[in-house]
Amino acid sequence: MNFWREIYPSLRTFAVLVAILWLAGCDVERRKSDTELGLDPQQAAGRKLYDNYCDRCHEPYSSHGKKGPSLKGIFKHQYLSLSGLPANDERVTDIVKYGRAKMEGFNQVMTEQQVKDLLAYLHTL
Repeated sequence: MNFWREIYPSLRTFAVLVAILWLAGCDVERRKSDTELGLDPQQAAGRKLYDNYCDRCHEPYSSHGKKGPSLKGIFKHQYLSLSGLPANDERVTDIVKYGRAKMEGFNQVMTEQQVKDLLAYLHTL
C-alpha cells in the first residue's frame, strides 16, 4: 500500500504532462513536401529562401505569428495586416528588400531572382 501512495503523485504528474504535450501537439502539422503542396520549381526555390530567411519570424501556414506577423494568406487580403499597405507584389518586394519597422531588409542578401522566387512562394500561402 505504501508503494502506491509514493508512486501515485508521480503517475498523476506524468499523466498531466502527457496530456499537455498531446494537446500542444494538436496544432502542429507534419511539414508537407513541395510536391504535396503542388509547388512549381520557382515556388520551391522560394520556399527554401523562406525557410532560410523568413521562417524564424513569420509562420507560413498558421495564423499565429512568431516575432512578426503570420504570412498565411498574405496576398488574399487587400492590405497588409500591420502596415495597412496594399498587399501586392510591389509593396511586399519593397518590404523584403528594404525591411520595415523591426524587420531587416534582404537587399544585400538576395538577388532579384531570389526575391521573385520568394514572392512566387508567398503567393501559395
